[in-house]
Amino acid sequence: MPLKSKFWLQFSLVNLLIVALLGLLMRYKIGFEFPFLDQKHLQHSHSHFAFTGWISHTLMVLMMLFLENKTKQTPNTISNKYNKILTANLICAYGMLVFFIIQGYGLFSIIFATASIFVACIFTYFYFQDLHQIAKDDLSKSWFKAALFFNVISSVGTFALAYMMVTKNIHQNEYLASIYYYLHFQYNGWFFFACMGLLFSMLQLKPSDNPFYEKVFKLFFIACFPAYFLSTLWWDLPVFVYVLSVIAAVIQVYAWFRFLAIIIKIKQEFLENLPYFLKYILHFVGFAVSLKLLLQLGSTVPALSQLAFGFRPIVIAYLHLVLLAVISLFLLFYIYANHLIHYNKQIKMGIIIFSVGVLLNEVILAIQGIASFSYTVIPLVNEMLFGAAIVLVSGIGIMAIYAIKKVKKQPLL
Repeated sequence: MPLKSKFWLQFSLVNLLIVALLGLLMRYKIGFEFPFLDQKHLQHSHSHFAFTGWISHTLMVLMMLFLENKTKQTPNTISNKYNKILTANLICAYGMLVFFIIQGYGLFSIIFATASIFVACIFTYFYFQDLHQIAKDDLSKSWFKAALFFNVISSVGTFALAYMMVTKNIHQNEYLASIYYYLHFQYNGWFFFACMGLLFSMLQLKPSDNPFYEKVFKLFFIACFPAYFLSTLWWDLPVFVYVLSVIAAVIQVYAWFRFLAIIIKIKQEFLENLPYFLKYILHFVGFAVSLKLLLQLGSTVPALSQLAFGFRPIVIAYLHLVLLAVISLFLLFYIYANHLIHYNKQIKMGIIIFSVGVLLNEVILAIQGIASFSYTVIPLVNEMLFGAAIVLVSGIGIMAIYAIKKVKKQPLL
């Protein structure tokens, strides 16, 4: 792999560290005295930078590497084409990082956020063109196309939010619906479908191996649209929309667990040959995806959905379950399992510490959320969440530092 790709992935780890540090700062402000910086502004900076600087950047790099391996284009040709896009995306990410902290939804933060959408559209345009060179029976192709499509349409939610913020014409239901629209098509569209494309490529899954490989994509793609309404069950939805959301939740659970059963059976040798720490991470991710989909299905019960959306810790726990336990850990697994950045003992320890931090964060938030149902206050919960954030930062800090050191020691390729 060209050193340039390693450079971009080093940026990914540094960006994840920045995301974790922002999360740590927000937890400190909640648990202790820290009057500087607006908490809402920090939250906007944290989320936008996580999406653009960490996840989207990393997915773009990994998808670029997929093209290097699958097309007749030389690595230099692909790098020259996408390096400018990756650079522009990072400029937008760092612009949002700084200006959301300074001004919240202000002129410059909106300019960078809007520019990041145009960068995503440009990446989509070029990537769609290059995918024509990929063999028709390559299943990753469909997942990547769908991922890019969902990334583009998620921008509707961003534009709606920006318009409400600028005009100061904010209605609570429309505001929340716009947020959840953006989050849904990012989390369950762009992020999930791109990761599935990477997984299909890594496992070398072919249509001839099992007919369900093609069907699982179709099921998830179709279900993704009505599944948005699972995020708006707190609204007074028409009965037919509610029924569609329930069907979507059932389809996703069925598709995932059947796919999982097939993979465990057919790719047993691959799973057994993984290093222990990577096997542990993959099991963690598989469990997290399963839990996420089951929670979605459970949320279709009206009484449960009202409770879930009524308590902030439950919402935060769910969002972090997807962002950290599913997407972030899968990307780290993919990077190290494919030796895109070589690992050593310190990096192994870092990724395990990070995963422990993810687990602690989820457990504490879940306990806090369940206790909220009976309006029970958990003592020292903010301090415990701050402690979990320290574990997260420690893990990714070790990974980032030693990954950079390790790459610098390697000869240029």
